Amino acid sequence: MTPKRWILSAAVLGSGIVFLDSLVVNVALPRIGRDLPRAFLGVLEGQSYVYNGYLLSLCALLILAGALTDYYGRRRMFAVGLFSFGVTSLLCGLAPNMELLVFFRVLQGAAGALLVPGSLALLTANFEGEEQGRAFGIWAGASAAAAILGPVVGGLLVDSISWRSVFFINIPLIAIALWATYRHVPESRDEEASRHFDWIGAGIVGLAVGGLAFGAIYGQQRDWRDPGGYIGLAVGALFTIVLPFWMARAPHPLIPLGLFRSRNFTVTNLATLLVYGALYVMGYYVILFMQGSLGYTALAAGLSFLPGSIFLVLLSPRFGRLAGRLGPRWFMAVGPAIMAAGVLWYVRTPASSAPWVLRGAEPASFWPPLSYFTDILPASVLFGLGIAILVAPLTTALMRSVPVHNAGVASAINNAISRIGPQLAGALIFIFVTNSFYSDLSSRLPGVDVASAALRSRVSPLNTPLDPNLVAVVRDASTTAFHLAMLISALLLVAGALVSAAGIENPHPVATEKESSGPVRSGAPVAAG
Repeated sequence: MTPKRWILSAAVLGSGIVFLDSLVVNVALPRIGRDLPRAFLGVLEGQSYVYNGYLLSLCALLILAGALTDYYGRRRMFAVGLFSFGVTSLLCGLAPNMELLVFFRVLQGAAGALLVPGSLALLTANFEGEEQGRAFGIWAGASAAAAILGPVVGGLLVDSISWRSVFFINIPLIAIALWATYRHVPESRDEEASRHFDWIGAGIVGLAVGGLAFGAIYGQQRDWRDPGGYIGLAVGALFTIVLPFWMARAPHPLIPLGLFRSRNFTVTNLATLLVYGALYVMGYYVILFMQGSLGYTALAAGLSFLPGSIFLVLLSPRFGRLAGRLGPRWFMAVGPAIMAAGVLWYVRTPASSAPWVLRGAEPASFWPPLSYFTDILPASVLFGLGIAILVAPLTTALMRSVPVHNAGVASAINNAISRIGPQLAGALIFIFVTNSFYSDLSSRLPGVDVASAALRSRVSPLNTPLDPNLVAVVRDASTTAFHLAMLISALLLVAGALVSAAGIENPHPVATEKESSGPVRSGAPVAAG
């Protein structure tokens, strides 16, 4: 392969294992809970920390990692991230108890924080023009493939070998990425950076991002009945308010506020907040609804997304290349609009839609029922097509809106928003969905106290109750709540489409060439070879 292809391969592998590990471990959690001894943590609590500990450290350290990437060198920090992710993956796979596994997962998330913004910074520094758009498209498609294959690969490894193998599988992939990085990736850094790194700003950012992420995740886990979630949100909000004041006064700020003077940078991040919030809500509630209310098995629910996901894998490079040539504006407007149409299709799905059962108590059926082709498939296809149109152009708009020497911190800011925004949107929509469910249930069960802790411990939204006498009314109330979640998700997507249509500016070809040549002259290298 040419050096540029090796650079692309290293970037894709580096970010791919981060996405893979955020999904593949979910499949292993039941086996981890059964196999690992625990000294302080309960089974469910330990499983939750194994997943969320990784997510929290990843979110909290993304912006710091992006700044370090620009400051100390993209190749160097990317290699450090790969090596650290490999070591922590090995430690996770060898963990003797639940407490140590949680600790190693937190370290693994911290290592992963170096890889996601680092991978995009490598592509920005080494690709230009239409070729850059295609590289972003391949990066987005590979990330989607990791999301699709993660649960499948995890299930195969857990069933055929051991849950520990889901961590060991990272090591050969990291070895390939490390070799490609050292052999083919040229070093680049922010040549305008001072010698004084803004560690105080890094602490403020970590508390702001980490507090918001922790509060949203912990609050949902405890149904907002524990003050920990509110305290986390309050801490995050406080330091989010402090952050711009510090960055404006700091002599060498971690986040240059000048980035937000770029219209495309600001609008792209706002669109990311809206669209990824909808994406999280849609994915979370559709899976719950299909399994808990319609009766789909877990495997069937996962496979139902496959047709739409294929669009993302196959078409992202093409739309990325077109965005590199034509500009990202209308791709970023049309994509969310088509996604919204797909989400609205779910609103017409009735509680009586027949399940597709591949394994379980019901007789197995390889072929899905007719209702799948009328209720589920069109929504999945429309949603997948919309994402394919959106993701690579959004990345192109973001990375072309800032100088190359700020590529690491710019991509880190967007990645942090794409992870925190969904958690905050999910926390808010969770309240609406829960209130809708119990309000509808109250109208269907007159005289029953739906606010009682006894009932709520047995009956919850989008889950099948153990009491067979309640199955029908809970399914109907869950369907109403699900439709509300989909309507809110569609509104977020439409808002994202309108923001992009009104705010994104397609750069003039001549201006784009000048903008790309400026940062290169300041010290950022052109691609090797």
